[in-house]
Amino acid sequence: MHYDQSWMGYGLVGGLEAGAISAVVAFVLYLILRLVGRQQGWSPMRQLSIAFLVAVLLTGSGDMWDLMYFNYAGGIESVQLLKVKLAEVHDPDNIGLRVFWELVGSMVGAGLGWIVLGGDWRRLLRGD
Repeated sequence: MHYDQSWMGYGLVGGLEAGAISAVVAFVLYLILRLVGRQQGWSPMRQLSIAFLVAVLLTGSGDMWDLMYFNYAGGIESVQLLKVKLAEVHDPDNIGLRVFWELVGSMVGAGLGWIVLGGDWRRLLRGD
């Protein structure tokens, strides 16, 4: 889903801002999923994975859609339509950079949530 990105910077700064938003969302989602997951008997890896995936869906899906659309959609055959579509996107030159940092931010946020709540590597890998 697209959220208002008009206030964000361009280039690397905008990518890092998008990644920070994704990290915060993933962190909060992990905290919520930790409560639900303990009651359901979920492993820490399942909680991390779900927090990551939902954070990516909430924060990065709009940019990922734009990235795929502009690279692989065969429907853009006129220059005018392409100009209209690009005008709707914030910083179209750096969509790939934003998507990368949104993915990294989501993983870092979920990982920080796990670490803050006393993560145990052996338990994570065992799946207990």
